[in-house]
Amino acid sequence: MDNQRLILFVALAIVTLLLWDAWRGDTTAPPPSQVSGLPVDSGPPAPDAGATVPAADAGSVPAVPPSPVPEVTRKSLKKGKRIRVVTDRLVAEIDTLGGDVRIVDLPDYPVSPDQPDKPVRLLNDAPSKLHVAQSGLISASGAPDHHTLYDVPQTHYELAPGQDRLTVPLRWTDGKGLTVTKTYTFTRDRYVIDLKHTVHNATTSPWEGRSYRQLQRIKTERASKLLYTYTGGVISTDDDNYRKISFDDMAQTNLDKDTKGGWLAMIQHYFVAAWLLNQGESDHLYSKALSGDRFVLGAISSPLTVASGSEGEFSSRLFVGPKLQHRLEAAAPNLDLTVDYGWLTFISKPLFLLMEGIHYLVGNWGVSIIVLTFLVKLLFYIPSRASYRSMAKMRKLQPKFVQLKERYGEDRQRLGQAMMELYKKEKVNPLGGCLPILIQIPVFIALYWVLLESIELRQAPFALWIQDLSVKDPYYVLPLLMGATMFIQQKLNPPPPDPLQAKILMALPFIFTLFFAFFPAGLVLYWVSNNTLSIAQQWYVMRELDAVNVKTG
Repeated sequence: MDNQRLILFVALAIVTLLLWDAWRGDTTAPPPSQVSGLPVDSGPPAPDAGATVPAADAGSVPAVPPSPVPEVTRKSLKKGKRIRVVTDRLVAEIDTLGGDVRIVDLPDYPVSPDQPDKPVRLLNDAPSKLHVAQSGLISASGAPDHHTLYDVPQTHYELAPGQDRLTVPLRWTDGKGLTVTKTYTFTRDRYVIDLKHTVHNATTSPWEGRSYRQLQRIKTERASKLLYTYTGGVISTDDDNYRKISFDDMAQTNLDKDTKGGWLAMIQHYFVAAWLLNQGESDHLYSKALSGDRFVLGAISSPLTVASGSEGEFSSRLFVGPKLQHRLEAAAPNLDLTVDYGWLTFISKPLFLLMEGIHYLVGNWGVSIIVLTFLVKLLFYIPSRASYRSMAKMRKLQPKFVQLKERYGEDRQRLGQAMMELYKKEKVNPLGGCLPILIQIPVFIALYWVLLESIELRQAPFALWIQDLSVKDPYYVLPLLMGATMFIQQKLNPPPPDPLQAKILMALPFIFTLFFAFFPAGLVLYWVSNNTLSIAQQWYVMRELDAVNVKTG
């Protein structure tokens, strides 16, 4: 394999892998079972026919599906009063109808640098952007679900200086002795909201019921056609740390799975909303496709019996916030996997931790990318050096290759034999320049995902005109520099004898420039840094070899 074929092969391999990742669909198979009613398993029984079961079209725990009803517009959720909760990390709105968490704004994360006072709205009950967290109880004896109207003592809560917690109670009673208090607890410097349903049974009969927690979300279009980032459902169970349940999966079949502990989530680029299940507690996971491109992913608990004259409690936690890995790790096991580095997570995670450590020292994510690129090049210095030495030797043999081609013409067999004899005579390994570079490709792809998925780079400034490493270079300077450095790399090698190869290689810098023009500036900065260091290393190795040849020759 000559130098030019090597460059062509590696370039096309990288582009192919990036494109495959960008356009791949969901990587998990649909759940194996199809259910039409409330999940039934060998464990806890389902509520009996007399239970108050929420209507299916409103995003409830799955009941027997009604006849399909055509729908041409997206429905708005019904509303009651709003309870506004303000903490240092969240601004939330809870609706008294169902006690749903309808809106969550993230003040630390503006929509854009140009709109610093407009926060990202992660949960939203606007019909076109529907994404809400719902919960409730199911019981044959009566219980409040997410269609029930609660009473509240006040409609505004705000975390005061020196205050660490806000408790938001909602109360429901059936007027016959059964009272349920639904309590949200917000904590300073946390994206986790604690939820408790406390059942006070003052009736003369025992009460039995279950709790459910679910996320309802509308299917949205991908934000970028070039860069693939997954938006949809994810679950983590006792036998599967991370499994995607895409909107298409939910449309095809209902999820039907038991677990002890774990979590369920709706994720998007940079942000996640997740119900965190209690470790060791049995839950049944379900999903359902609703009308208007709406989808529900939820969990229903094991039954709880509350004796007459006593009280019982269901508890859960809701994470609503950015994909900051340390916070995700602290919130629940495997929740950090929602920072989706794909099949190279085992490489991407250490690279991110290294880049994070560099940022701690230098205080600039752009500089951190450059330093990380340098360290990766340093790690592969020896195999890269061997690769460039092999390239230099192949370059020296290029005139002899041309002579052999002229001598044997179209006789491929004799030409191949002659070239192998030449390799043997000159002690050159034709694969010497290929293999060292091939082993680096997984690291390049892993770093690509680190730079694409890490929220730390979102709206992070670098220098001069680059004020957001997560979006494209507004003046396309970095893509042009990347194309120029790629062109220089090619010029360090002689043109290939094959005219077709020569044309393809000449076109690659232009193709890559166009391809990377719409990539986030952080990714392009990495490629520019990598190309520049490669040019410097290749020039140094070739100069070193030339000096040796002069000395010995």
